[in-house]
Amino acid sequence: MEDTSELLILKLGGSVITEKAAGESGGILHNVLIKIGRELAESKKRVIIVHGAGSYGHPQAAKYHIQQGVTTKNREGIYAVHKAVCKLNTAVVSALRDSGIEAISVHPFHGMCAKNGVLYEYPSSSLKEMCALGLVPVLHGDVVMDLERGACIVSGDQLIQVFSQVLHVSRVGILTNVPGVLAADGSVIPHISRESLDELYRSGMIFGSAGVDVTGGMQGKIEELLVLSDAGICSTLFSLDQLPAFLRNEPHEGTVIYPTYSK
Repeated sequence: MEDTSELLILKLGGSVITEKAAGESGGILHNVLIKIGRELAESKKRVIIVHGAGSYGHPQAAKYHIQQGVTTKNREGIYAVHKAVCKLNTAVVSALRDSGIEAISVHPFHGMCAKNGVLYEYPSSSLKEMCALGLVPVLHGDVVMDLERGACIVSGDQLIQVFSQVLHVSRVGILTNVPGVLAADGSVIPHISRESLDELYRSGMIFGSAGVDVTGGMQGKIEELLVLSDAGICSTLFSLDQLPAFLRNEPHEGTVIYPTYSK
């Protein structure tokens, strides 16, 4: 029988689980992955994990100009990007499994397709059945084939935006290396809605990501999550120390991306 308990999506930011600013030589932060795995195992929540590429994928995507389109001239970049992100994904899945979680890799390149940079085909039924069996799908930012561009990069945030809606996810948590979306004075912006976004842009209050990021940094992340808020789903950006409270659905610090009617 299908498990109908609360389903969450947890995004592990690439800057949280890798030394993102170090480029291709950046290391995987195994101690962080172990801590996350322990928290998830203790919570016993039904969850889908999505992780960013961090230092595994962004440099290769930039080197081969994947976001400008792929032809026979730069097609070798498809392999370079996918190989890099799969290396990180293997480490994430391994750490989660070592914590007693039935994690399993789901590589976007293998079963998804985009059209002009936007996901067009994706295995929602497959993910639903994995969750019903108690498996924890672990997706990641990846290169996928594109019907108009040849290939493109699909970010973890776009994966969240799509699958949160089609799988009727209850809550979305975005684990970052900062305590939330930061204002110019370094304080955390407690909530963002579509109505407040213009003012944030005008004031220069939204900071970008450190290191190479071909998926839009913090601005791209917020814009994807606002699409999610348009569908009535709240998401929260927070730091690692707030993860236990998020999993328990308790009040926690961070930035909430609100649907308009939720404020």
